[in-house]
Amino acid sequence: MQIVGYESGVGGLRSDPVGGVEGEIGPPALLIAEDGDVRREVLDPGHELGYALGERHCAGTHDGAVHDPCPNPGAPYCDSHTTPWPCARCSGDCEKPIDACEEEHAVYLAAFAPDHLKVGVTRSWRLHARLREQGADRAAHLRTVSDGRIARRIEREIARSIPDRIPTAWKVRGLHRSVDGEAWRDTVAEHDPVATFDFDYGIDLDERPMVETLAAGTVVGSQGRLLVLERGGSTYAVDLRDLVGYEIDPGGTDRELQASLGAFG
Repeated sequence: MQIVGYESGVGGLRSDPVGGVEGEIGPPALLIAEDGDVRREVLDPGHELGYALGERHCAGTHDGAVHDPCPNPGAPYCDSHTTPWPCARCSGDCEKPIDACEEEHAVYLAAFAPDHLKVGVTRSWRLHARLREQGADRAAHLRTVSDGRIARRIEREIARSIPDRIPTAWKVRGLHRSVDGEAWRDTVAEHDPVATFDFDYGIDLDERPMVETLAAGTVVGSQGRLLVLERGGSTYAVDLRDLVGYEIDPGGTDRELQASLGAFG
């Protein structure tokens, strides 16, 4: 068996300027391939996840049901199965190379507890899904523009003072904390937003979880692509992307894991 992907649970969300948010938020899931077939292991809170991680190699390709494996060592994907995304470093100085560039875009600010901000852009209909995919605690919709090139140019200007990327490690540090509300309100007021949003992921932690790459424990919840597991009285934050490509065996991990101080209380 191999972990060949994951779902954040927000793929069906759509944003409509008039009707608001459409669609439902589902639980995240791991996509697990076995003998060419792909199944979803839903990561509901309380679910017992019990796999030992083996070797890691390219996850190959799949269509959600059928898996085409790849033995190459690159992980989560080898060079043959990695498609460069032209928008990854786009700053608006382009010829709009993909069809999505022509769609209406939203420019947004996202806040991550306790005090990290980022600016970003996405197609307008994906605004709420994109914010939840990133695990934003709060957000502000700043502008709606006619295409992606205009959006990237606005993003570039705002990025002179607010970064356009937040390391995953910074997000982990704030999983047990709240956003600095006063600082957030002051920043948002400077941009006269179209709308603001608060997100609740249902994760209640007393201390920062430890970062681990494991697929064994009781699911506490998820925020973006961060999965929080409880095991042996300690909580762990797992980046779901870091699991993609691992061969797995049922039975849980036999690795020695760092335990939080709370586990000895």
